Amino acid sequence: MRVSTQNLVLLSSDFAPYLEGDLVDHFFSTFDINFSAGHWCAGGFSDRFCKTYSEESLDESPAGQIERVARAGIRGVELNNEMFLNDKLEIDESSIRTIKDTLNHYKLIPTNMNTNIWTRAAYRMGGITNPDAARRRDALHYCLQTVELAARLNCPSVQLWPGSDGWDYHFEVNYGRQLDWFIDGCTAIARAAKECGLRFGTEAKQKEPREGNMILNTTAKAALVARTVNEAVGDTVMGVVIDYGHEQMVGNQPADSLYLLRRVGVPIANFHINAAKYNSNDEDRVTGTDDIWRLAEFCYAAIDTDYQGWFGEDQFTYRMEPVRAMRLSKELFANAMKKALRIYAVREKLETAQESGDAGEVIDVVKRILTGA
Repeated sequence: MRVSTQNLVLLSSDFAPYLEGDLVDHFFSTFDINFSAGHWCAGGFSDRFCKTYSEESLDESPAGQIERVARAGIRGVELNNEMFLNDKLEIDESSIRTIKDTLNHYKLIPTNMNTNIWTRAAYRMGGITNPDAARRRDALHYCLQTVELAARLNCPSVQLWPGSDGWDYHFEVNYGRQLDWFIDGCTAIARAAKECGLRFGTEAKQKEPREGNMILNTTAKAALVARTVNEAVGDTVMGVVIDYGHEQMVGNQPADSLYLLRRVGVPIANFHINAAKYNSNDEDRVTGTDDIWRLAEFCYAAIDTDYQGWFGEDQFTYRMEPVRAMRLSKELFANAMKKALRIYAVREKLETAQESGDAGEVIDVVKRILTGA
């Protein structure tokens, strides 16, 4: 982000009204805010309750999804490795050409390559922590292949969300051994990412699809893994992907996690933004539709810790037209970020109030900005 005294002044003039339409794009451009969406946000959507939520015929091909991301007015798109693999899990060259051509046609920037290893039944018992050593080796190969795809698609980063790594029952796994396997696998992936000049990130989540706990149930544990891996690699390659909804699920204060990562020297590899509730499932609802104080504080922390990467929608809006849902997330996020920037413009007052230890003093500084009064 680009924050200066000059552009902060514009918050009271050019950006004083509610941000919508072209004004959102002007705001993002002025403050150099990078906004993207996962291709999956474009539908179609299905879950264990309903095989498809759309009554209309949606083009669910990668090209169709990318077109809808572009139609939502979003300039970055997250991809995943499964878009490029054939039935033998080999890289399909024609898919690479098609998706590159589609990205160029819509002038979209590929922002991250995700590793969808949990979608394969062979890895239902775990990916790089599978109890079967042969399956662990296969899973690592699958992840290293994703690094190659990230480099070939010119993504700046590659991500591993360990959806199937974890446990469902007490005594099911040896926690220490499983963590060792995970760190070993991440170290190999980080080394490959370093050779390709990529950032590597992993993402914490409390549960789902694993229902006891996923192996990385908190950002703090993900930070421990990333720091251990970076020590082994001898370079800061691995970071943590912060998913705003996942922070909500486990009861973390999202802003607090950003300062934690800075303190322990672990970079933020990427952001996923959405909405969820404490102790809920992974709702992935439209960003900005829950506690605006919490979201604005999260945005403030991103400014204050000098985050320069992408903010990426990760949402499954089952009962909403996907282009409209993506536009709404973009719009509501922009307005939350505007509030955060207005608070940042008076940060000296805020810090003085914080130093007093009086919560009432702090609330007096931010209340009018956050309530819009």
